[in-house]
Amino acid sequence: MSNKISILVPIYNSAIIMGKLLEVIDEQKKINNWNLEVVLVDDGSKDNSYLKIEELAKIYPYIKGIKLSKNFGHQIAVKTALSVCTGDYIAIIDDDMQDPPELLPEFFRYLDKGYDVAYGVRKKRKESLVKRIAYSSFYRILKSMSDIHIPIDSGDFCVMKKHVAQNMLKLKEQNPFLRGIRAWVGFKQIGVEYERHARFDGQSGYTLKKLLKIAMDGIFSFSTAPIRLITMLGVIGFGFATVYSALVIIDYFMHGFTVKGFATLAIIISFFGSLTLICLGIIGEYIVRIYDEVRSRPYVVIEKSINV
Repeated sequence: MSNKISILVPIYNSAIIMGKLLEVIDEQKKINNWNLEVVLVDDGSKDNSYLKIEELAKIYPYIKGIKLSKNFGHQIAVKTALSVCTGDYIAIIDDDMQDPPELLPEFFRYLDKGYDVAYGVRKKRKESLVKRIAYSSFYRILKSMSDIHIPIDSGDFCVMKKHVAQNMLKLKEQNPFLRGIRAWVGFKQIGVEYERHARFDGQSGYTLKKLLKIAMDGIFSFSTAPIRLITMLGVIGFGFATVYSALVIIDYFMHGFTVKGFATLAIIISFFGSLTLICLGIIGEYIVRIYDEVRSRPYVVIEKSINV
């Protein structure tokens, strides 16, 4: 292949499986005669992942290694890799081999055919039932709420041409949701079904907190539906309050003033008080994101690097 290939891999606590990952990538390099670079970004790992990257760079000279000063999150690690890669064709894969590197030649063929992006669509997951339900629900909720078309069951696993990555990097968001940004920039894209493997070894770095953050980044970055929902709830609440007030007035003229309805009043106050707090929380999410943007802090801090 004449086009230069960049494979981007965010790394988190993956020292024990990186060697196997690079073996599989190197095998594909030899089979397909790739002009290759592999960008490994250590996202503040607590194990010796960066030492392993340094060790592997001596074996595979096409490795570029980056160590972030702390854990900035998966999406920032991928964005950092995008900013330093130099390939004509760019692939994003996870470090746990759930997105099989041996599928990359098939994905690259779609770019040869004229597509700008080929993204993976997971037709089967090797995860717990609870996680599968959560992921499936999230993608469908996001699609129904989003202002753009974000494909269902598509993750960050994809290949793209260089100009797509360059346009994605023009969006200077502090809380990037890359699969949404990938959809937003447009170009000719195609979804490719594949079976997601079980994790090769170790434990996933995706805690519930991190998964919730990515879900919120996706919803609040690409949807105004939560704000519109507040308006709709306000209208419904106003209608309910108007009807209830009318009933109270009618009751007063028919039966005179009586002390009753304490339970009803308590329920109404509790309900609308909770609803007010939820609405303030939703508005606060948008305000926090505005605050993140206007501070103009760098989205990442690089501690050290190899071959970059």
